[in-house]
Amino acid sequence: MLKRILFIAVCLLPGALFAQDASNMLPQKDSTIKKDTANQVDLIDIAKDVFHFHGTKVKQEKGKRVYFSFLPTSSSVPGGGGRALVTSTTAGWYLGPRKTTNLSSINFAPYWNFGSRYGLPLRSNVWLPNNTWLIQGDMRFLVYPQYTWGLGNQTNEDRKILLDYKYIRFYQSALKRIKPYLFAGLGYNLDYYFGIKSDEPTVAAKDFVNYPFGTGSHSFSSGLTFNLLYDTRNNSLNPLPGAYANIVLRVNPTFLGSNQNWHSLFLDFRKYLAMNPANPTQQNTLAFWTYFWSVLDSNAPYLSLPSIGWDPYNRSGEGIEQNRYRGKSLFYFQGEYRRDITRNGLLGFVVFASATTVSNSGQDVSGNIFTSWHPAAGTGLRVKFNKGSNTNIGMDFAGSKGYSTVIFNIGEAF
Repeated sequence: MLKRILFIAVCLLPGALFAQDASNMLPQKDSTIKKDTANQVDLIDIAKDVFHFHGTKVKQEKGKRVYFSFLPTSSSVPGGGGRALVTSTTAGWYLGPRKTTNLSSINFAPYWNFGSRYGLPLRSNVWLPNNTWLIQGDMRFLVYPQYTWGLGNQTNEDRKILLDYKYIRFYQSALKRIKPYLFAGLGYNLDYYFGIKSDEPTVAAKDFVNYPFGTGSHSFSSGLTFNLLYDTRNNSLNPLPGAYANIVLRVNPTFLGSNQNWHSLFLDFRKYLAMNPANPTQQNTLAFWTYFWSVLDSNAPYLSLPSIGWDPYNRSGEGIEQNRYRGKSLFYFQGEYRRDITRNGLLGFVVFASATTVSNSGQDVSGNIFTSWHPAAGTGLRVKFNKGSNTNIGMDFAGSKGYSTVIFNIGEAF
């Protein structure tokens, strides 16, 4: 009875979750590392036990398999917009030997707030055999409105406008392995914002944010990226000890179609420390994440400026409303403690805290970025969905001054 109640309660909170024999979703980078899951329990085990369900195996062809997961949930929309229906469908497959090739994946996560706001984001990570190349993609069609507060650290919470616009993103990059765990390559990024207008008919967006670039009716940026990636994590959904570093320099020249020449730099660093390395089957990890994001010119489009919650995977700033702080430079730091509650790994918890600072308004790119900090904190419950991939369903409560939210995720924030 307890197992039945737990299973039903977990499914009612985020919606429902289905998978087709998704064990071993992510390979170990080091084939000598073997995680013993014999005594571990996940939601798939409980579903089989409670409902006597036995999923059919996906047909194997030349050693390759395809894995699917599906999550419908009702959640709040970042940056305003109320509740929304959000679904997440993920497909994964191997293009080479599992011992030497990471899992390639595509994630499609459309959402709709039962009104004027919806989004169709599609992300992909394709690992060629033996991890010789990594092909990354991020395509989105988003229809807003979304709140904006203007530039700088000192914006007033009550002084905001609802900015309506549509957004098309097309990002594609190819990185070649130059040594173990180290990749370098090039990419192309396109951002097109159109139909930009304020919900206040008497207040133009340009006047409200006091910024002239990209605050007209449309904004178009087209540029090349230079990428350097170092990644020793064995699992991007729930990283165990390892490190991650990513450097992206973006150049947007007018001859590629940009409205103006501008450049940006994104630096992302993450570190994971095992607190009990003698027992690798139990989650007991300290995780740290910091990134610095800056435009290197004074004429970057407003909606392309660094903003909290607009990192590449939209996972930063839990407890802070998306868009709340925007500037020409942004620095973010988050620390998190992750721990299992039960010995079988079914239940766990996290506690986390973060701090954000952005540059103040003005023509100076740096703009005294470290003069004011905005903290946030939270805690959450973890329920093991798939023990083979060590994938969790996360239910977090996070808040900051004047704001709080509940967040549902598959996998960890970073």
